[in-house]
Amino acid sequence: MRAFSQFLFIVAASVSFTACATFNSLPHTTPKVFSKNIPQTAPKGAYMAVDTRADMAAFAQIFVGIRYQYAGQCPYDGFDCSGFTAYVMKGFGIILSPASAVQATTGKLVPLDQVMAGDLLFFGESTKKIQHVAMVVKRDKNGITCVHSTSSRGVMVENVSLSTYWKPKILFARNVIYGK
Repeated sequence: MRAFSQFLFIVAASVSFTACATFNSLPHTTPKVFSKNIPQTAPKGAYMAVDTRADMAAFAQIFVGIRYQYAGQCPYDGFDCSGFTAYVMKGFGIILSPASAVQATTGKLVPLDQVMAGDLLFFGESTKKIQHVAMVVKRDKNGITCVHSTSSRGVMVENVSLSTYWKPKILFARNVIYGK
């Protein structure tokens, strides 16, 4: 796993210093992706291994420290929340809209007590107005830990279940991977 993490870091670093448009031409970042071309909303039969979810979360964490940029979709320029989640998923062949409101309608709803790494967690004042999206890193007895791009600190990892700011804003989670 350590060698794989180092490989992801090298890929992320090389992507960070090239134009984001070239990201489409990069090979898949992980050999564990079984479905090579997953379309816009992942067909019902698409499958991704549980390990791939951990790989997604590890890949996303490589970008910790990248600055926030409104409407940003690239590590070179910076990310907003949904640009970040779309960028990470794209590295695994999953194409998502860079808009959080659209991401919030993609995939399948997941009960919060069943979220897994790679699921997307949505935040807001009500389900009619999505204000933020984050990628789940893990769920354990301490709550849900996510990686996300915030306007105040850029890409960061935090336990949103323990956050006095984020916890009351948690709305729902979605599985956009359609895997086990």
